[in-house]
Amino acid sequence: MFKTVVTLFRGSVAAAGEELEDRSALLILDQQMRDAASAVERSKRTLALAIAQDQQEGRRLEATITRIADLETRATAALDGGREDLATEAAQAIANLEADRDAAMTARTLFATEIARLKRQVANAEARITELDRGRRVARAAEAVRGLRRGGIEAARPYESTLPEAERTLKRLRDRQIEAQAADDALVELDVASGPLATAEKLAEQGFGPRLKTTADDVLARLKAKRTPTA
Repeated sequence: MFKTVVTLFRGSVAAAGEELEDRSALLILDQQMRDAASAVERSKRTLALAIAQDQQEGRRLEATITRIADLETRATAALDGGREDLATEAAQAIANLEADRDAAMTARTLFATEIARLKRQVANAEARITELDRGRRVARAAEAVRGLRRGGIEAARPYESTLPEAERTLKRLRDRQIEAQAADDALVELDVASGPLATAEKLAEQGFGPRLKTTADDVLARLKAKRTPTA
């Protein structure tokens, strides 16, 4: 029994951890991408430093080669002038400069290899970050849509109205308005049929008093009276 309880507890802890990780996945992804971007920036600074050092070695190499060429010219002139002692001194200086030249060339080769590696690393990391950013935007949009869908199917809180309730309320309101309008129309018709005007019209039709409405006969008689008698 105790083993079962421990297993259940461990399972609950694992499930809770997974649920927390799922709920916080976007936050975790954002932080991981910030960390990755910081690492890329550090790699860029390292690359820039390597390029600067390589350029410095290049300038040193060019200066060394120039000095070697100059000393060789001078040493040759010393030999031609019979000053072997000066030529020997120049030869020693040339040998030292050639050692510096070889060291600079080796350094530049190493820098070139390292720079190429760093450039590939930075380019690859930036491409992956760009892809991650696209994926993050898609994931954020999908999460927002899922939240909207989840919110749309959630049961309403006791103090909140649902969309069907609002639709039913609107229908009741429209029904009452239709009933009220029908009642108003019926009252108007009733007044027309049985009111004082209707009674006066009936009396006029029987010849008791003038008509309340002009008839076709009245219009025709008026037109005949306006006619000019023909000679």
